[in-house]
Amino acid sequence: MFKAASSLSGRCALLTGQASVKFHLASGALCQKSAFKHPPTDIPDMPSCNFKPEEYTGMSKERIMEIRRQNCNPMIMKVTYYKKPVFIHQGYMQWLWDVDGRRYLDLFAGVATVSVGHCHPKVTAAAEQQLKRLWHTTNIYAYPTLHEYSEKLASYLPDPLKVVYLTNSGSEANDLAMLMARLHTGNFDIITLRGSYHGGSPQTMGLTSNAAYKYPIANGLGCTTTMCPDVFRGPWGGSHCRDSPVQTTRQCSCAQGHCMANDQYIGQLKETFATSVPSRIAAFFGEPIQGVGGAVQYPKNYLKDAYKLVREKGGVCIADEVQTGFGRTGSHFWGFQGHDVIPDMVTMAKGIGNGFPMGAVVTTSEIAAAFAKGVHFNTFGGNPVACAVGSSVLDVIKEDGTQQISLDVGTYLMTELAKLRDKYEIIGDVRGKGLQIGVEMVKDKASRDTLPPEAMSEIFEDIKDMGILIGKGGVYGQIFRIQPPMCITMEDADFFLAIFDKAIHNYMERR
Repeated sequence: MFKAASSLSGRCALLTGQASVKFHLASGALCQKSAFKHPPTDIPDMPSCNFKPEEYTGMSKERIMEIRRQNCNPMIMKVTYYKKPVFIHQGYMQWLWDVDGRRYLDLFAGVATVSVGHCHPKVTAAAEQQLKRLWHTTNIYAYPTLHEYSEKLASYLPDPLKVVYLTNSGSEANDLAMLMARLHTGNFDIITLRGSYHGGSPQTMGLTSNAAYKYPIANGLGCTTTMCPDVFRGPWGGSHCRDSPVQTTRQCSCAQGHCMANDQYIGQLKETFATSVPSRIAAFFGEPIQGVGGAVQYPKNYLKDAYKLVREKGGVCIADEVQTGFGRTGSHFWGFQGHDVIPDMVTMAKGIGNGFPMGAVVTTSEIAAAFAKGVHFNTFGGNPVACAVGSSVLDVIKEDGTQQISLDVGTYLMTELAKLRDKYEIIGDVRGKGLQIGVEMVKDKASRDTLPPEAMSEIFEDIKDMGILIGKGGVYGQIFRIQPPMCITMEDADFFLAIFDKAIHNYMERR
């Protein structure tokens, strides 16, 4: 596993065969092999990188935490990962360095946001060039970058999705899509899937179906959830339900091309129509693969059948591509394409700008015309720097072949993770497409009860201490999320697999 050769190269050259080979300490630090007489043999070498970060000379970690507690909003402390936080100083492609110079393999990409690599040279250059020319103006003037980028972005979407609204975030894009759907249809109610995440604004909080992101205030008027067609944790699921290299271990007797689980989940959606919403609705929101929910995938025909029902009820279908877009699923540029559907609106953010704050709604000219009944103005949406960055990201995705990397490395990762699922009782499910991967942890496979938060944190911390950053998700926080920059290599994948194996083994030994 550890020595698999890679045909894919990241921007950090893999300096194999050099005299000064480095090995990896549990602290995340890199040291020369010669410094220790008996280096550990059970932790593999971290892949080499020829990028040299700047030496950190800023404030102390103690002072950072003091300010974080006293001057930053308290939510920042609440969401801080790890008992011993990581103090990030610099990033380059798939790597991050902390203030002590320790290097980490970033497999969470700032919550699935860094699409083509931290500080990618070409994207950085595009931003720098635009900053020297024009930082800011607004839509009341015509500036070339806005029009060049809008045309380019629209070219990546199928007809009739050709009208672009640029925003500053995914929450803002989804908020805007809610408004547009209601104006266009003349209806108000919107349906989403349980376990979904569509933002944290007062409006999108209603779309989001996870108690951790809810506040005890009136929110999301007109938003209704329906059962998530989760073929692992839900009541129905089988052995060939989802579009993934790895299926659940649940058995079924479905005939080829037919999925009884899909029929049952669509039946639940029909029940929602019959009991919980008016006869005419405004929209259905769905992520092609749930992100914060933990890479939850649906039966293959679920979205196609759901879209048909929604349109019969007068609603529009909205694909939230904030996490699945821009080639992350590998097989397609957009997640919805893997479901063989064309939505009426597509919302996007995160990977669109490789970490630069921007988002977008792309829709049809008919829906856009309805939105023009009033005046919508966005001061920063589609600003010159954002458009220059977004355009460069599209170029890099094509030039660096990141969609193919997502497919190849992601498929390899999931196939190997499935072997670890078969090895360990606490790994219940491995799923996803491309580099949108979830690993669901359980107490045992028979019950499928979720692994407790303290156990998740133990494993999570151990993986970090061995030099890798991943994410967590799921309604119960029971899913490890792997959504790296789309420039990782096979060698990086092997390193992660070895570390993950070691972390699970360590936990099982302690337990």
